[in-house]
Amino acid sequence: MNRWQRRIERAQVLEREYPAAAELLRFYREIASFQQRISERMVGGETIDLDSPRDMPHALEFLELLERTAPTELAQTAALLAQLEHWNPADPAVNFIGRVLSQPFAERMASSSPVTDQTSSSACPVCGELPVAAVLRPEGEGGKRSLVCSFCFTEWSFRRLLCPKCGEEDQQKLPVYGAEPFPHVRIEACETCRTYLKRIDMTQNGLAVPEVDELATVPLDLWAAEHDYAKLKANLFGL
Repeated sequence: MNRWQRRIERAQVLEREYPAAAELLRFYREIASFQQRISERMVGGETIDLDSPRDMPHALEFLELLERTAPTELAQTAALLAQLEHWNPADPAVNFIGRVLSQPFAERMASSSPVTDQTSSSACPVCGELPVAAVLRPEGEGGKRSLVCSFCFTEWSFRRLLCPKCGEEDQQKLPVYGAEPFPHVRIEACETCRTYLKRIDMTQNGLAVPEVDELATVPLDLWAAEHDYAKLKANLFGL
C-alpha cells in the first residue's frame, strides 16, 4: 500500500471514530486522492513554480474538484479563481491550492533525501518547513520522538525534552495534555513561548498515520487556543 492509500484509508477509519471531524476528513480524502493522481502522473525532472499556483500543473483540474467537493465558501472561491488570469498570492485560498498541488512534488524530492541523524533544528532538514506534528515510535521499552514536516512529510529524530520553538529544556515547563477521546494523541506545550504541537503516540496506536490523525483531532486545537497556546505550524487546512 502506498503512502497516499494509507492516508486515504486511515481518514476513512477516523471518520467513523471521530464524527465531529467526519466532514473535514471526507474532504481530505478527496484531496489525498487527487494528490495521488498527481503523483502517479509525475515524470522525472518535472518542476513547478511555487510562486505561481495558477500556472502549476493540474491547477484548473483541482479547481473543478473544489467546486464539486469543497465547503461552500471555498467552492465559491474556486469558481471565481477559475475565471481569473492572475491570483493574489496573499489570498489564503491561493496558498491552500498551491500547497495541495506542490506537496506531491515535495514528497518526491524528499524521498531521494533520506534523513538518518538526530538534529536539534525544528526546521525540516529537507525543505526547511516547520513540523506539523511530533511522533513517538517504539524504541526499546519506551518511545523515540520524531518531528513530521508540514510540507514534504519528512520525519526526523528530535530530542524528547526540547521545545522545537524556543529550545526550552526544563521538563516542568514542557507540559503534556490529553483528552479521553484521543488516547494516542497529546498536546506538547511549552510554558516559555506558549506554543504547542500535537504528538501522535505510535506506541499506543501503531495504525496511526501522523499527518491524518493530526487532522482528526481538531478539539485538541480548540482546547489549546482557549488556553492561549499558539500552534507551531498550522496543518493543510490552516488549523
